[in-house]
Amino acid sequence: VQLQASGGGSVQAGGSLRLACADSGRTSSNNGMAWFRRAPGKEREFVAGISWNGDNTIYTESVKDRFTITRDRARNTVFLQMNSLTPEDTAVYYCARGIGSYPARTGNRYDKWGQGTQVTVSS
Repeated sequence: VQLQASGGGSVQAGGSLRLACADSGRTSSNNGMAWFRRAPGKEREFVAGISWNGDNTIYTESVKDRFTITRDRARNTVFLQMNSLTPEDTAVYYCARGIGSYPARTGNRYDKWGQGTQVTVSS
């Protein structure tokens, strides 16, 4: 399994970005998937997760109503639509494959990680 994250960039506050995580190994279709982020000087933080079939999603409180996680199983890709971005969203974003079929909020429930994509939001 190789997870390739893309879509990061620099935007002004209030802007939007759409991250994508492509699974080149095509082995994650039955696994929950998630996005985490690590801001400078901070611990890695869970952002959003989605179940294997897309029916269940969970979010950290600070991104609810602003971020949306979706997946396209046919394309083996998971997306994170990020709207109303703030400087506090600045971080490296990582996608991860879950051990099970449903997402969890802790990193030890994920066994494969992408390389990360930088998101920078300026005020």
